[in-house]
Amino acid sequence: MTDQNVDGLRRFVAARRGHVDATEHERFRLLTGFNDVFVAVCCIMILAAAAYLGSRVHEALAGAAMAVVSWGLAEYFTRRLRLSLSSIVLLIGFAGGTLAAGLMGMVDLLDLKNVRDPADAAGAVAAATLLAGAGSYAHWRRFMVPITVAAGSAIGLSALFALLLLAVPSLRDSITVMVLVGGLAMFAIAMRWDSQDRERNTRRSDVAFWLHLAASPMIIHPVFSWVGVNGAVQVVSPGLALAACIGTYLAIALVSLAIDRRAMLISALVYVLYAMGQLFSMAGTAREMNMALAALVIGSGLLLLSARWEAARRLLVPRLPGQVREALPLAR
Repeated sequence: MTDQNVDGLRRFVAARRGHVDATEHERFRLLTGFNDVFVAVCCIMILAAAAYLGSRVHEALAGAAMAVVSWGLAEYFTRRLRLSLSSIVLLIGFAGGTLAAGLMGMVDLLDLKNVRDPADAAGAVAAATLLAGAGSYAHWRRFMVPITVAAGSAIGLSALFALLLLAVPSLRDSITVMVLVGGLAMFAIAMRWDSQDRERNTRRSDVAFWLHLAASPMIIHPVFSWVGVNGAVQVVSPGLALAACIGTYLAIALVSLAIDRRAMLISALVYVLYAMGQLFSMAGTAREMNMALAALVIGSGLLLLSARWEAARRLLVPRLPGQVREALPLAR
């Protein structure tokens, strides 16, 4: 079936059911059915057993065994049955096993077991992440599981960070900046995938979803650390820090609306709940009431935003510059 046939069939079914449009809301494929859950649980059990048996021989073989078994199971459950959740579990098992095997192998080879500072093991981390990155690329070429691009990008960034620390050890004091830059780079990659599927009908949209989900905490944590919400930086008064926190969350909400992705709002939720709780505390509210009131206010606001999400996008997107609009999902 062509893309036009699929889109026409989807609209026809939505109209028969009395819905607006089946492509109106953000979607991602997590479950294929309950059999998918059943298979995923069984896969986890098998991978855990393979890792344990491998570790009885050598620590590096635990990850290697998990990677080999994950690939073998993916040949059937991913490539033939296309089970969504099981494919995610098997991808994580393969990427994590490859990374663990490389890391434990390098630690044993270079005798780094007693190293306390992770920066001192940057060479081992770089080698392990490069191996895991190559494995993730091979896995993508074979199975094309949407989460693979996000996992591979995260592993690639880890390899880059390790190589930078190896070349310039003084950068260990700038880890937060490196994480933020990496998060922004991953966000740009996600937007690239999103711009290729503005209708959100193909695998590209699923790839972009996982990229946004991986990029969001990398962007959110450094930003909220710098405004002082978690006590990491206290360059301004607590009131100004909390105001900056809430203002940052509002800016994140606008970005989330524009790109039609909610991952950033979820990633920043803990920070803004803490900030709102502190505001209620400064207003004299009893301590045990702070988080309850904060959760009520933020939850109500997000629920209202969810209910009027498309209407808010219709107001926001047309006011953006033309080149920006062309890279965003269509406002319906």
